[in-house]
Amino acid sequence: MTVPLHDPHRGPVSHPHAVGLLRQMLEIPSTSYHEGRLASYLVRQMLALGFDSARVDAAGNVIGVVKRGPGPVIMLLGHMDTVDGHVPVRVDGDRLFGRGAVDAKGPLATMICAAVSASRLRGTVVVVGAVEEETPASRGAMEIRRDHPRPDALIIGEPSGWNTVVLGYKGKLDLSYRVEVPATHPSNPLPKATELAAAAWQHLLDLLGPDAGHGSFDTPGPTLVSIGGDLVTAQAEFSVRTPVGFDDQAFVRRLRERLARGDLDVVNSVRAVRVSRTDPVVRALSRGIRAHDERVVMKVKTATSDMNTLAEAWHIPMATYGPGDSALDHSDDEHILLDDYFNGIGVLSAALERLGAPHDASPLTGSTPTHAGATT
Repeated sequence: MTVPLHDPHRGPVSHPHAVGLLRQMLEIPSTSYHEGRLASYLVRQMLALGFDSARVDAAGNVIGVVKRGPGPVIMLLGHMDTVDGHVPVRVDGDRLFGRGAVDAKGPLATMICAAVSASRLRGTVVVVGAVEEETPASRGAMEIRRDHPRPDALIIGEPSGWNTVVLGYKGKLDLSYRVEVPATHPSNPLPKATELAAAAWQHLLDLLGPDAGHGSFDTPGPTLVSIGGDLVTAQAEFSVRTPVGFDDQAFVRRLRERLARGDLDVVNSVRAVRVSRTDPVVRALSRGIRAHDERVVMKVKTATSDMNTLAEAWHIPMATYGPGDSALDHSDDEHILLDDYFNGIGVLSAALERLGAPHDASPLTGSTPTHAGATT
């Protein structure tokens, strides 16, 4: 599909162009570790839309920059990669189907369109299409955190719903356990490798306590990702979604003390993040939603995103926003409502103009930094 041409001097991106951009993004497969083709396409499209520059960094992230004079630097960071699975790309009425329509090419396309549509913004918008968000390491966000100058404000692109602002995400602790014991007869009372792996999972549950579960933002949520083996060798993978204030190191230490033998390794660890309703980014997004005569919804999520990764290092105003129903993440029915997509572009454009207002009117002037793990 050919994307309609856009004149960067004529204001907001048109609806046909916005749809064409997203549809072509969906047509290009970009599972984790295979985002290169989409990255090249987005560089071309950003430049055609009027971005001042666009490039691919060492990790494979796309970085596009729109400069509108002196003012704050606002980063919009979404991700290009998707999980496996084919969803035929098609428009059915007001619904655009395709793998990534919700998670998270829809939010990323929203950011690209909003960056050039926010004509009254004063400052710089940096749009990042990150790689490998759907993997434990989040290599794209880690590269940005390490090598990109810290912006003045950050918006993460994930499906919140166009009238909803996400204030925070649980953290995540991924563990790998492996144990090996001498071969023995099944009737021998000595513990077998599979029994030790099962016992390790039970020890983990005991340490988390009876209230653990995925139903609340404020409690840890354990998952037995995998377990397997035989009498001699066994292995298991555990994942814990962690609340604000959870001490990963202390938990791992206590779990190791309970294990009779075997090796417990930390595969990945990222802390929970939660920002205040008075955060300048939250307020700017809320104002954009209210401008559409819609009630603002605010929520926290029990999953994890690149907001966690960046909040560990950048104590700046931030929030997560993007059109799309997160219940459709990774599903065979993944689609985005086009009206929600258009509304999302309008909301984000208004938020950027608010954050990039003249210096004495910008809510970023004298704002209190956001901290990873802060509570409302």
